[in-house]
Amino acid sequence: MYAVIKTGGKQYRVRPGDMVVVEKLAGEAGAEVSFDQVLMVGEGDAVTVGAPLVEGALVKATLVETRKGEKVKIFKKIRRQGYRRTRGHRQFESVLRVTSVAGAGQSESWDGTVDLTPLAVLHARARNLKTLAESLMAGSSLLPVVEDAPAKTAPAKKPAAPAAAAEAPVETAPAPEAEAAPAKKAPAKKAEAAPAAEAEAQAPAKKAAPKTAAAEAKSDEAPPKKPAAKKKPAADGGKA
Repeated sequence: MYAVIKTGGKQYRVRPGDMVVVEKLAGEAGAEVSFDQVLMVGEGDAVTVGAPLVEGALVKATLVETRKGEKVKIFKKIRRQGYRRTRGHRQFESVLRVTSVAGAGQSESWDGTVDLTPLAVLHARARNLKTLAESLMAGSSLLPVVEDAPAKTAPAKKPAAPAAAAEAPVETAPAPEAEAAPAKKAPAKKAEAAPAAEAEAQAPAKKAAPKTAAAEAKSDEAPPKKPAAKKKPAADGGKA
């Protein structure tokens, strides 16, 4: 049994158990959706056509997911003008699983289980990306799911010693009496040098020897003059 429904300004031919992609509908995954705008209901030759709708006809479906469709590119060009523009658009769409069709005294339902796995997860599983599929199912971003690290616990402190043991006096051995250190002897060299220095200081200074008469006479005499240099004779070729 099939039916023709109208939603989002478009018409769709559906059967129980079919998966249909329609314009975006309000609701979350797993919600039940009903369509009362049924244009045709029937099976084989027994077909009922509405004018414009079939009275009492109803189609029920389950919302699987709401996603973005394939990208549509819009390219504009004006020749000989250097004008080119490219734009893209992705329309939101809802995926439905038809569960029952009823109208014109007939009804049919689908007894299967609705799988709410989104298309992105199916693609990830097909590419053997298990981590990505798990993150998508968890409703998180495309980053892999990382388990929280266990919290670090502080190390247990050692039990403190009992107070009685801490207060107990500690026996110490008596310190030995310090032995008398021998007196240091003064260096002999310094003691011997002292009287010699005192003797030199007390001794009278020596007077300089008087000069003799011969030495004074020598000092008074003038130094001898140097002989004058002899003139060289003139050359033979010179004038007389």
